[in-house]
Amino acid sequence: MSSLEINSSCFSQEMKLPLSHPLVEDSAFEPLGKDMNEIEEKSKDIIMFTAEKLSVDEVSQLVISPLCGAVSLFVGTTRNNCEGKKVISLEYEAYLPMAENEVRKICNDIRQKWPVSHIAVFHRLGLVPVSEASIIIAVSSAHRAASLEAVSFAIDTLKARVPIWKKEMYEESPSSWKRNKECFWATNS
Repeated sequence: MSSLEINSSCFSQEMKLPLSHPLVEDSAFEPLGKDMNEIEEKSKDIIMFTAEKLSVDEVSQLVISPLCGAVSLFVGTTRNNCEGKKVISLEYEAYLPMAENEVRKICNDIRQKWPVSHIAVFHRLGLVPVSEASIIIAVSSAHRAASLEAVSFAIDTLKARVPIWKKEMYEESPSSWKRNKECFWATNS
């Protein structure tokens, strides 16, 4: 199992945390009757934090279902600039046990609000170069409105609740940890 070294101002000591394995809940197909065309599919939530490069195709394939007519995606990538500085990469750290738990809660919240089938939330940790994905959220549903609204809710809520920290690495100036202004536990100082 690979690990990621966590070194954040929020921790008083360095510690190694394992990268998460995909958390899949309630994933199975169950036949309704003898006719193979009548298949009921149990919903699944797939949550992954990884140092590996993310693939939009792989994540979207995880939520595709013959019962669904829509797959909606959000892909967050590293842009090459911020506040007039040239960004060369981002570095992400997370408190994994809490981050995974909060993402699981977001999936549950989505299921209370919209009739969706499958949800996949993949977040990259460690260095993420310009133009590469740091997060991919995929949601499938029978109709587009539910999956589109669920994806929007997922990214907004993730940014507000999940303990993930981001450091911007600049070309010509020192790197900077960025406070997430949307996060409920961030102070106004």
